[in-house]
Amino acid sequence: MDNTLQKYLPELAVVPCFELIKTHGVHLKIVNHRVTRHGDYRRLPNGLHLITVNASLNKYRFLITLVHEIAHLVAFETYGRRIKPHGVEWKRTFQHLMVPFIRPEVFPRQLLPIIANHFKNPKASSSTDARLSIALKTFDEEERQHSYVYELPTGSVFRLYNGKLFKKGNKKVKRYECVELSTGRLYLFQPNAEVELVQDVPR
Repeated sequence: MDNTLQKYLPELAVVPCFELIKTHGVHLKIVNHRVTRHGDYRRLPNGLHLITVNASLNKYRFLITLVHEIAHLVAFETYGRRIKPHGVEWKRTFQHLMVPFIRPEVFPRQLLPIIANHFKNPKASSSTDARLSIALKTFDEEERQHSYVYELPTGSVFRLYNGKLFKKGNKKVKRYECVELSTGRLYLFQPNAEVELVQDVPR
């Protein structure tokens, strides 16, 4: 397992993560890219703790995602199954588990202040924190093929991964109002949502 982890994690995070996996009886499955999630945790009927993490993540997002999911396991085991999945108990657990990793030997120095700020009040997903998400994406190996919503001019038409078309509107607090062209319904988009700019708008 530790040999496998070396492919996906920062070098000095491999041993501590392997110890977390052993200590909490995690069955880790590294899976193909999923658009809707970076990872998940499930307790199976046989009592096995199954955690899946996308193989496509860069090593810094992989680390955050893995610890995020282990925090679910630890929080449920510590506080009981009736707690909110991303409630205060999970946040405290996630913060506690991440502390040993938030150092320059593990993360690049330019990421450290952004990560430290995120973990003052960790979100349900690292993608929900636009600043952190954009910073992490700069370490992706593949060349970016899509645009972020915040980069597009107001009035631009863009396509989601599911083929739906939207027109970008104004920013409301932290998110952008966008109209789905086929229904006229209004949706709020995170600034770091990855979309495809449509040059020729269908009539």
